[in-house]
Amino acid sequence: MTESTQYQTILFDVKEDILTITLNRPDRMNAFNARMMHELINAFDQADANDEVKAIIVTGAGRAFCAGADLARGGDTFNAQTNPDRHTELSRDGGGQLTLRIFECTKPIIAAINGPAVGVGITMALPMDIRLASETARIGFVFARRGIVLEACSSWFLPRVVGLSQALEWTYTGRLFSAEEAHAGGLIKTPCKPDELLPAAHKIAREIADNTSAISVSLTRQMLWKLQGADHPMEAHKIDSRALHHIGQSADAKEGVESFLEKRPARFPNKVSQDMPDFYPWWQPRSFE
Repeated sequence: MTESTQYQTILFDVKEDILTITLNRPDRMNAFNARMMHELINAFDQADANDEVKAIIVTGAGRAFCAGADLARGGDTFNAQTNPDRHTELSRDGGGQLTLRIFECTKPIIAAINGPAVGVGITMALPMDIRLASETARIGFVFARRGIVLEACSSWFLPRVVGLSQALEWTYTGRLFSAEEAHAGGLIKTPCKPDELLPAAHKIAREIADNTSAISVSLTRQMLWKLQGADHPMEAHKIDSRALHHIGQSADAKEGVESFLEKRPARFPNKVSQDMPDFYPWWQPRSFE
């Protein structure tokens, strides 16, 4: 599954160092199913392996970002005993498999939430780094209203993004809320007019792709996310020091300083696929046990 033509539920388009992943089941409001999970995981695998990709935008086709889990199976949608999409050897949550893959991604990710984002449709965006939304978007952590619980690792991500009290209010009530409320609660960067959403996402992606070291951005992403659970700033000091020691000797650091002094655009040569420091990844590998 390496060609965009092989995807059935998403579109995969790389242009000028920016990858746009589009959830592409518009007739089902881009509802999430097992195939979409596998295709999205594969798309992030492809993105990490491609040094031409400097930033990723995720959006939806049609009027929705993602309406949540596909409920075509009715009351048995979430029953792992009867729904083959839900059944795995260890009964792993598909949304969680996706968000864990996004969490490990080496590229910065921008969510362009173009319409309704409900259930897994919004929890999949939590490990993305910057979230923009159309003014018309409606968002909901609706799990308690469906008789289930938080999924896609959102019990870990959501309070880190918006704070515990706000996370509890949104998840206890399960109500839909506006892009303006999402902005006020810290979930999204800004509401955009519908026709300005993708241009706004591309502007941020372009700023990253044109002006920064891919190694610096990748290490920064991992440092900020992985150190969320550190119990003391000394843990950050250890990683900062190791990263600075390594990257300070790199061609990217030399180019960053020289381009600044010479008042010209930087041309960073190092590649994420082959020039990451020897201590990367420094965090303990995790498994589902």
